[in-house]
Order: sequence, then C-alpha cells, then structure tokens
Amino acid sequence: MKIRMYQVDAFTDKIFGGNAAAVCPLEAWLPDAVMQAIAEENNLSETAFFVRAGDRFDIRWFTPKIEIALAGHPTLATAHVIFRHLGYDKPEIVFQSKSGELRAARSGDVIQLDFPGYEAKPVKAPKALVKGLRAKPVEVLLGRDYTAVFEKEADILALDPDFAELAKLDCLGIIVTAPGDRSDFVSRFFAPRAGILEDPVTGSAHTLLIPYWAKRLGKPVLHAYQVSKRRGEIFCEQRGDRVLIGGRAVTFFEGEIEV
Repeated sequence: MKIRMYQVDAFTDKIFGGNAAAVCPLEAWLPDAVMQAIAEENNLSETAFFVRAGDRFDIRWFTPKIEIALAGHPTLATAHVIFRHLGYDKPEIVFQSKSGELRAARSGDVIQLDFPGYEAKPVKAPKALVKGLRAKPVEVLLGRDYTAVFEKEADILALDPDFAELAKLDCLGIIVTAPGDRSDFVSRFFAPRAGILEDPVTGSAHTLLIPYWAKRLGKPVLHAYQVSKRRGEIFCEQRGDRVLIGGRAVTFFEGEIEV
C-alpha cells in the first residue's frame, strides 16, 4: 500500500527551523501497530495521521514510542498540508481528537490553533527533576507535564539535562521556562519517556505556558520563543479556558511511503 506523506517544519518560516513533523493523509485508519511503526521509522518527534469525516478531520499523533493525546506542532503541520496541498478553501479546519475538538484557522501566513488551556498547580520540586535538570528552578508546577520556572532566559539556554534522571519522573514531559530577553517568555521541552530527549518546538506545552504567563504578566496576548537549537516562534493568546497557539509552517518534502 502506498501512502502520501509530507514533512513540514512547524513554528518557523524557514526550512531546517522549528519542529519537523510527518503528516499522512489516510482514507481509513491503519492498524495502530502500523501507524506506530511508521512513526518509529520516521524518527521525528511526532507523525500525524488524519482521516476526513465529512466537514471534520479525525487526527491522531504518534511519537517514535507511543501515541499521545494532544500535540501542537504536528497539528499545525497537518493544517498547513490541508490548506496548502489538499486544496481546502474554507477559513477554518475542525479536528476531532482524543483531547476533544481542536480548530485551526488562517490569519495571513500564520495558522492559529485553538486548543484547551490548562492550569498547572504549584508543587514541591521532585529530587529527580532538580537532579535531572542539574539546576534548581525558582518555581515548579504540575499539570500533564512538570513546568520548571527559572529566573531568566540565560538559565534556560544553559540547561544540560541528565535525561536518565528526567525519565524517572511520572509525566509525559518537562517544560522549562523563563522571561525572554526579546519576547514575553521562552521555553524548552524534554520528554525522554516518550522517546524525545528534546522537542524543538512544542505546541502542546503552550496549553500550560500561556495560562501561566498570561496571569503572571497580566496580559492575554503574548509572544514566545522555544529556544532549542532549531528555535521556534509562537504567537499566543489566552481566551477564557481556551488558548490560541499561532505559528508559520513550511513544507520540506512530499512523497510516498510503502507499507
């Protein structure tokens, strides 16, 4: 069986920047084991699969190791493929996912993802977190992920984690964040338990980061960077219990795979 596949760099306007995701449009769902094997073979942070269902698109995401319930950059990549390559001419895409309804809308050259927002709760820093980051954060929060807050951007850039220690934590990933030098905030994201040591740009992490920084800075519209080596730019907005996560995307390749 031949399957069309696209590789898209998300949260960037330049090839080799942002976060790469594979996107596979399907006529019907493949067996879970096959989709997991494709994601493992791609060896990207995530591979997205989608099936059109009338006016909606059912979407699923796989890391090289596991299926996850919510993912931002492969959703942005999928919206880019639907808008640019599949001739979809409506202004908004409605996705159905394991995390409920998600939307993607075009605003100029930016695609805005409408995701649920989540409040993380302050907790005591676990020993494995401090040991794994090799640095002590000023504040630690827990939601789907641990969020470690630091004083300044330079602290985030200097982190050199012990991933074996971070993998001991019972969570999908570890977000580290601080005020930005030229943006409202910056972040990085580590997920060794999901087979991702460092994710270059993580849209889903911003479902936690946007509510935190909007409250802390007292404003709903925010500008952020994820300061990994590939670096990504995120346009953020808090809207009640939802968040808008905006970014650009560029296609790296399109082709076919055989399974």
